[in-house]
Amino acid sequence: MFVDQVRLKVRGGDGGAGVATFKRQKNQPRGKPIGGSGGRGGDVAVVADPSVTTLLGYSRRPHWSAQSGTHGEGELRHGRAGDELELRVPLGTLVKDADGTLVADLVESGQRIVVAHGGRGGRGNAAFVTTARRAPTFSEQGEYGTASWITLELKLIADAALIGYPNAGKSTLISRVSAAKPKIADYPFTTLEPNLGVVDLEARQFVLADIPGLIEGAATGKGLGHDFLRHTERARVLVVLLDPSPLQKEPISAQLEVLIGELEAHSPDLAQRPRIVAVNKIETIADRSTLTVDDELELHYCSAITGEGLDTLMYAVADAVELAERAAPEREGFVLHRPLPPSFSISRRDDEWVVEGRAAQRAVNLDDLTVPEAADYAAARLRGLGVDDALAAAGAEPGDDVRIGDLVFTYDPDESADSDEGEE
Repeated sequence: MFVDQVRLKVRGGDGGAGVATFKRQKNQPRGKPIGGSGGRGGDVAVVADPSVTTLLGYSRRPHWSAQSGTHGEGELRHGRAGDELELRVPLGTLVKDADGTLVADLVESGQRIVVAHGGRGGRGNAAFVTTARRAPTFSEQGEYGTASWITLELKLIADAALIGYPNAGKSTLISRVSAAKPKIADYPFTTLEPNLGVVDLEARQFVLADIPGLIEGAATGKGLGHDFLRHTERARVLVVLLDPSPLQKEPISAQLEVLIGELEAHSPDLAQRPRIVAVNKIETIADRSTLTVDDELELHYCSAITGEGLDTLMYAVADAVELAERAAPEREGFVLHRPLPPSFSISRRDDEWVVEGRAAQRAVNLDDLTVPEAADYAAARLRGLGVDDALAAAGAEPGDDVRIGDLVFTYDPDESADSDEGEE
């Protein structure tokens, strides 16, 4: 089965917690801090891989999480970092965030984007030793990995794309000129998914895509046309295949008009793409002079059944592909690099002040804030970030409740000012 669009929930691994522990030594009543730090959680990355051809595996499993880091231990044993999780996708995959913003276009092997970051590991008490703080009794908890929904959307990368009405003979044609083996039958809409084939012309090769049949209204989604049309967007050349057989009710001139109209409606750029017009099933027509379209338009006559005219058509397509390659630079993928969010933000909700942001949560992410030393250290970190000043500027009064994550404390700027500054 060919799957070209999936929605996934991705989550980075959680960071391991640090530990507060001591080694008793002579002349050191509180002992030597030897708590190790936790390992960082693994990231989730989407990576372009030419050996992958479909998104089918992701449609069956929509939730993906990277490995979490392990906790630190005594004797300065640090936790192991979690392994990164790579989601391998076909070349030509678009990555969109939860809001539908395009954040990456992966067209080259190895291109990658991190879509969920692992949480930082918590530091053990040995990491907090300073000249003023010789025996810290606290450590940090590990951070949670980030989580979000993403959408993966595949647009096939082909040199040329076959478009035409249902039953125009596209599948038969691609099976004759390449090793592709699409489903072929004598009823409309046999092909429900795109097929790719490599056409080998002695010293030249190109990739040909068989796009499922288009009908009038395809650009607005009729007959799943919108899903099919987007697969033509990466093709350098469009091969319009017309059906003159008696079973086709519309003349080839009307077919051509509808197909070009649907391309224009879907994307004006597609209508300007180099194209070749071919009349298939020529074995069903006794008098070719009855086949008329625009007088200035060159028609290529062929038969996917008998093979007549296929070599000439394929060489014409190869020539058009080469000209298009020279006229346009190679398409490059991209990865959107967004600026870092602010370290924290403040809002008023339900009679309390809410401080959000990873930096603010990191400041209070200690193992036990009931320990005075840990509470003073957290207060100093928040003040160093500017949280106290921002709360005062927002209108916070002494005694107001302030929430950071699951932690709620009473705003007391005077007490915060008297606390130990702490050191990172």
